[in-house]
Amino acid sequence: MSLPVAFVSVILIWSTTPLAIKWSTLGIGFSFAVFSRMAISALLCILLLALLRIRFPMHRRARQAYLAGGLSLFGAMSLTYWSAQYVTSGLISVLFGLSPLITSLGAALWLKEESLTANRVTGMLLGLVGLAMVFYGGFGLGAGALMGVVALFAAVAAQSLGLVWIKRISDDSPPLAMTLGTLLVALPLFFLAWWWADGHWPTDVPERAMAATLYLGVFGSVLGFVLYYYMIKHMEAGRVALITLITPVMALLLGHGLNNETVLPHVWYGTVFIMLGLSLHRWGQRWLAYLPVSR
Repeated sequence: MSLPVAFVSVILIWSTTPLAIKWSTLGIGFSFAVFSRMAISALLCILLLALLRIRFPMHRRARQAYLAGGLSLFGAMSLTYWSAQYVTSGLISVLFGLSPLITSLGAALWLKEESLTANRVTGMLLGLVGLAMVFYGGFGLGAGALMGVVALFAAVAAQSLGLVWIKRISDDSPPLAMTLGTLLVALPLFFLAWWWADGHWPTDVPERAMAATLYLGVFGSVLGFVLYYYMIKHMEAGRVALITLITPVMALLLGHGLNNETVLPHVWYGTVFIMLGLSLHRWGQRWLAYLPVSR
């Protein structure tokens, strides 16, 4: 696999995922949309594990990792799909851009593996300023938008802290096996959530919703993660981190161009602050090294 191809592919997948989430709920409801997506992903993972003959560990540490990943996935995706009823696809991507900042804070407090240096703290504060602007902009996005933004932030926190929890467990299972184990834990929860919220099998599924769900199940949940893990293994962390800076802006533009979504100025301003915070958090120490030091 070519690394540039993998890099561009992940950017495209992550940029289009929020819009696909909105389209996948059309006519079938958010609970059935997320449940069907995860069912498709689980079936695909089982098929790939069998074809590639990849082991599926079931030792104690693996089971703990599957549980942590499954609970995190259920919380993050349930809240994301629910909020997609009220907020734009671009806003979903912008708030998920906060994931590296929240993950880093959780790792510093829970794993003690990262020191909270001045540039990292400043980056987190800039991210908070951007988040506040997005919250303020939520007042002008229509009924329910503010609650949608709150739910989205909770989804980002659930995903980010779930990653820290998995890191703390330190399981060495293959990434595809980890993905399947996570889905097997989360899938019954998604089914119960759909049964409780709706419980009716849709009789008429719009073509756009069906195509979006298939896209998310194959590309958004499986291929995207496989390529991401591949890049983490073979590329510098700094280059991989560029993805989180590119995808929010692309998602905003795609939502505006393909779904006629309104992007208020406060959302753009908040996006800029979040991107600046991510940049400073990731590369601030390197930038400081180039500054002249008085002797």
